Amino acid sequence: MAEENLVDLYSDGACKGNPGVGGWGVLLRFGVAEKTLRGGARETTNNRMELQAVIEGLKALNRPCRVRVHTDSKYVQQGISEWLPNWIRRGWRTAAGGAVKNQDLWQQLSAQASRHQVEWLWVKGHAGHPENERADALANEGVLLALQENR
Repeated sequence: MAEENLVDLYSDGACKGNPGVGGWGVLLRFGVAEKTLRGGARETTNNRMELQAVIEGLKALNRPCRVRVHTDSKYVQQGISEWLPNWIRRGWRTAAGGAVKNQDLWQQLSAQASRHQVEWLWVKGHAGHPENERADALANEGVLLALQENR
């Protein structure tokens, strides 16, 4: 039996060229119910797509939940778990004094995550993890959607 209000969110981003055409994909699982999301952008980076995937997944939840975010991006997992508080404290500057890349998405992710009780889990990508492979396939579908836009 599924824990009450526990959602597993599996996310992935993809980019053909970096920067290049990118896509993001999300698999949401609540008990036996599943929902998939995907999208893309014509000029982006892999890190932006990794962030966008989690943002979109969290935005899709219409009430506060316990969420386990499964990501194969250490950038996302470490950024939200370890680096974000220091970036905010330093006025969105890195330890070296430079501007934090993707600040707009980090701010969106922080806002979305604050609505929920989130556990951030890293999974090894392209290692046969079924849900991560599904999120990867959705991200690649997002790339195709981005390529089809504005044709």
